[in-house]
Amino acid sequence: MLKNIIKFILAALFIWALAFPFLQSDESGSDEQTSSEQSKKQKKKEKPLHGVTLPKFSEFADVKDKKRAFFNFIKPHVEAENKKILQQRANLEIARMMLENDLPLDEKQSNDIVKILKSYDLPTTIDSFTLKQALRRVDVIPKELALMQAANESAWGTSRFARIGLNFFGQWCYSKGCGMVPGRRDTGAAHEVAAFKSVRAAVSSYFKNINTHNAYKELRSIRENLRLEQQPIAATLLTQGLMSYSERGEAYIEELNTMINQNRAYFDE
Repeated sequence: MLKNIIKFILAALFIWALAFPFLQSDESGSDEQTSSEQSKKQKKKEKPLHGVTLPKFSEFADVKDKKRAFFNFIKPHVEAENKKILQQRANLEIARMMLENDLPLDEKQSNDIVKILKSYDLPTTIDSFTLKQALRRVDVIPKELALMQAANESAWGTSRFARIGLNFFGQWCYSKGCGMVPGRRDTGAAHEVAAFKSVRAAVSSYFKNINTHNAYKELRSIRENLRLEQQPIAATLLTQGLMSYSERGEAYIEELNTMINQNRAYFDE
């Protein structure tokens, strides 16, 4: 009996020794396959579509420091855009005053006015009516509003679209390859999130969108009325004209106004 048991154990060891290399190979192959599958599942790190060095907004431990860094990064571009717009507006005002007093514009003035009209998607006929239309569009956007929309839309500069495409305002584009494909884009949708080569280009695009798109006609009307009443162009009043900016509608407006009021201490630092 004992001999039979010993023979059985020896036979089992012999069979196991023969099969071991194949078992090891299968386990190794299984490990390699699992590793490969895990590797494929890992998202490829997107390379920025620009050459701008961004502050690492996500690494700020102190909220106040993060906000200051964000405002310091975006604000100079907003202020530069508003400065440019005020100069354009002054040129339009002078031209309108001259026309109303039957004074001719010289060639340089005319060329400058035509350039402004083209940039705001307006007819290039220089007359009082066209210049009045232009003055509705060629006007500032309060820095408080621009900065808070940038913070809201980009999650204070940490969103994928801000990091990869310098898109701080959630702007869309509609030609293939114009930007970044949203991860949750509906089936059949063709829009992309626009990508920019510079922060100034992103800010300029945002300003043009607000000042020309039909969806924000109400904002421009509110702003024009404030001008006529010689009232300050308050950010929290203009937000009422941004109902179409977000699918969230009124909730988006309320959130922007709350953000504006909560962050006033940072706007002029």
